[in-house]
Amino acid sequence: MKEIVSTASAPRAIGPYSQAVRLGNLLFVSGQLALDPATGEPVAGGIEEQTRRVMENLKAVVEAAGFRLADAVQATCFLSDLGDFAAFNRVYAAYFEANPPARVTVQAARLPRDLRVEVALVCGR
Repeated sequence: MKEIVSTASAPRAIGPYSQAVRLGNLLFVSGQLALDPATGEPVAGGIEEQTRRVMENLKAVVEAAGFRLADAVQATCFLSDLGDFAAFNRVYAAYFEANPPARVTVQAARLPRDLRVEVALVCGR
């Protein structure tokens, strides 16, 4: 049975979608942006600060569903500039020190709120 996952520890959805949906042993986490959960406003800083906020937002949603980031099996990453790829990877890697998920990273012409990074996850166990 499909279960909607929501937590105040991550930004509210800015459109008609759920933060995450759990279906059995799978968790589908919507793309997270670098928005402060308390204010809904973009965080200050460049790609590293934005990536850190995105990863913390993902972690909050994943943990609200009873999973861990280590359960991630697929990540889909959007960067507004692939020139940020190395800096993005440095921060991203700190959240997946062992056995990182499979991943797709693409450059997007424009992300919501003109942010630089968005990441979605699929988790399973």
